[in-house]
Formats: sequence, C-alpha cells, structure tokens
Amino acid sequence: MVDFAADPLLSIAVRLFLAVGLGALIGLEREQSESGGTFAGSRTFPLLALYGAVVQAFFPGMLPVAVATLSLPLAVAYAAKVWTERDIGLTTLTAALITVLLGALTVHSDRGTAVAIIFAGVVTVLLSAKRTIHGFADRIEADERRAVVKFVLVVLIVYPLLPNREIDALWGLNPRYVWLMVVLVTGLSFVAYVLSRLIGTHRGLAITGLLGGFASSTATAVSMANRTATTPSLYRICAFSTVVAAIVMFPRALIEVAVVNRALFPYVAVPLGAMTVVGTLVAVALYWRTTTDDTDVETEVENPFRLRPALAFGLLFAGVLLVSESANAWLGTSGIYATAFVSGLADVDAITLTLSTLAADDAITPEVATTGIVIAAVANTLVKAGLAWVLGTRKLGRLVTAVLGVVALVGIVLVLV
Repeated sequence: MVDFAADPLLSIAVRLFLAVGLGALIGLEREQSESGGTFAGSRTFPLLALYGAVVQAFFPGMLPVAVATLSLPLAVAYAAKVWTERDIGLTTLTAALITVLLGALTVHSDRGTAVAIIFAGVVTVLLSAKRTIHGFADRIEADERRAVVKFVLVVLIVYPLLPNREIDALWGLNPRYVWLMVVLVTGLSFVAYVLSRLIGTHRGLAITGLLGGFASSTATAVSMANRTATTPSLYRICAFSTVVAAIVMFPRALIEVAVVNRALFPYVAVPLGAMTVVGTLVAVALYWRTTTDDTDVETEVENPFRLRPALAFGLLFAGVLLVSESANAWLGTSGIYATAFVSGLADVDAITLTLSTLAADDAITPEVATTGIVIAAVANTLVKAGLAWVLGTRKLGRLVTAVLGVVALVGIVLVLV
C-alpha cells in the first residue's frame, strides 16, 4: 500500500488533482446550467482551483496577492459578459473566486482538504438549486421576509452583547446561554418552515405530520382535530398525521440533547428511540388501513423567526430552568419529575434543554435527566390525545389515544426498568 504521507511529492500531487476535481465539479454545474455563459465553464473552473492550489503549495505568502491579481482579468471578463449577454448576475464570478480559495484549501492541511471537499459540495448544491431557491423566495410574503430579517438582525446584534456569565440579579441565569437555546429551538422550527415552503401548501400525510411535528406538533394536532370536526370521514387520515407529528417530537428532543449535552445522548436515545420506532410501526399500520382517496391534508406552518414567540420561549426556558433547580434543591428527584410533567404539558423543548443543562453541570444524574425528559414527552403526548378528544370527533380521539397510549407506555416501561 502506498503511504501518501511518507512521500511529500505524491501527497502534493494527489491534493493538486483533488483541487482540479473540485473545480471541475463546480465548472460542470456552471456549464450545464448555462449560467456561466462565455465567462467560465468546465475548463476554466478546474484551472482556477489549480491556480489557488499551486500558489498555496509553493508560495503561501503570496496567496492574497495572487487572488487580487486574478481579480483584475476576472473583472474584465465579467464586464465583457455583461456587455455581450446583458446579464449582470454575480453568481458565477463569486463562484470563480471561491473556487480559487477551495483549491488553496486542498493543499493547506488535512483539515483544509476536508473543508474544501465539504464546501465544494455545498457550493455545487447552491448553484444547482437556483430555481428551487428563487421559488422559495417568491413564496414568502413581504411581511414574512421582514420578520426573518428582524429576527436575524436581533440574533446577530443581541447575542454578542449579552453577558456570558451567571448574573445574581437574574437568579444565577446566564443570559447568553438562554438566548442561545432560543436560537437553537427556533432554528429547528425554521428548517421545517423552509421545507414546507419548498414542498408547497398541500402535502401528503407523512410530510404534513413530519414537518408539522418539527415546527409545532401541538398546532398540527389542533389543525387535524378541527379538520375532522368539519369532515368526520377523514378521522383516520387526520389521526395518522397527528400521530406522526407527536412521534417527530422525540427525534427533535434527541437533537436538542445532542447539541446541549452529548454525554446524556446515549441515555435518552434508548427510551426516545424505542418510542419513535414503536410509534412509527403503529403509524404505518394505521396508514395502510386508510382507505379514502383524499390523502392530502393541509396545515399551516408559521414562520418561527418572529420576535414575540422567541422571547416568550426564552422566558419559558428561563422559568423552567429556575423552577427545576429550585425543585431539585427542595424536593430532590421527585421535584424534578413533577416539574417535567407540568412543563411537558405545554412544551417539551424547554424541559429537555433544562434537564440536559442540569445534567451537564452535574446538578442531576443522567438517569434522572433521562426519566424527566421521558416524563415530559409522555405528558405532551397525552395532551395531543386530549386535543383530539376535545376539538375533534370521538373516533379521532379513540384512535389517537390508542396509538399514542402504546407509545407512552413504552417510554414509561423503559424508564422504570
């Protein structure tokens, strides 16, 4: 076997060829989409990547000068493209400059090579998804765009200004950490919102429950219950969508645990994973028993990048964190469990992040945190069943309760064993 690390010449040759390959990947996309026009294509982009790689390999200190020198002929070529084709888009020009830097990264270091490969893939996907991205932008109304801009600006401005320490006046809370949790939860919901916009308003059963669950499983349950109230014959379809939305809550909680406290993830993965698997199997069985042809349901996924709901969740998270710490100090484990159940009736995210944080700080054991998270998930699952009974039909209530009851029983058994 050839040892690339032991032969510097062979190593640099492999990295140079990799740079050419990454440039060719981007160049082929530009030429296939005809976005590059006469400016650059499948030959120019590999040469640009090779240019950056050679300069970084043999004259690393000259890379800024090399990029600046290349910018002049690129600017001239771009001006000619604008003049001849009447196309003032900057995408291909920007991609060309990025390709030079990606080529330089391939020979910078092992980490640089990995980053170059990842970013070359990201760049290619972004370039090829032009119609999809523009279609998504066209579907967003002006009010929603302004809301997103305001939220992002507030995140970028407020987050660095918040103190990254526990403040006695705030009962020991860390403001920056609380805001970071708000951004995490909102970001997960925003992914579902973007997907819902890309797919469209009318979606199939599984997609409706999946996206609705990641955005707001409670809102999905309410929407499906209201649907059966007006059209009782759709109770099986709406029950399936409600169940899927409730099940998605478990993987969402696992993502939050993995981000906040990786050490806790193996403990939580067992009960929540089992609840997800059992719920999915039962949901699939329920789907196959659906005989109606009307398999499209509609539920509105609201833009989560709004300040008022984000601030409300921040206050909720801070309150749950303080209550959990006090309950643990005064009542011990039973206080944690009681807080988890009450909090879970309204929201699983806040208590999941809270118990993950307390476990990371060694304030509670991983076992206690896991049990508390499962209790909150079970409580929230019962709320979905209650909504089906109160807002929907009896048939919907019985079906949702039967399915989610099995899921909740699995979680309870696993934490008690």
